[in-house]
Amino acid sequence: MADQLLDQVRDAVDGQIDFEGQKLAELLATAVLAIVGGVSFLVGFFLQDIALALKIGLGGTALAFLLIVPPWPFFNQHPVKWLPVGGEPAITSAQQNIVIDEKLFTK
Repeated sequence: MADQLLDQVRDAVDGQIDFEGQKLAELLATAVLAIVGGVSFLVGFFLQDIALALKIGLGGTALAFLLIVPPWPFFNQHPVKWLPVGGEPAITSAQQNIVIDEKLFTK
């Protein structure tokens, strides 16, 4: 029973993101943390309340965590098409033509 529960949790959190999704996640993390940090500083400075500034910063960090860590579908909009394992080489030895000094060599 514990193995079934663990498999369900793995399926829920195991997700793929592509390279463009990684770039987007990094951009989101930087933007959200910078904006929340600025807002937190300004609110804390003008209200002279360090506890409120820390709570705003912690809430923003939690928001960034929820936006970035789960593998949301918008992080995998450009999946990479990998070559099949053990597939045929793209160029067989009969197809290789090498040109050196305008002379054609067939391999």
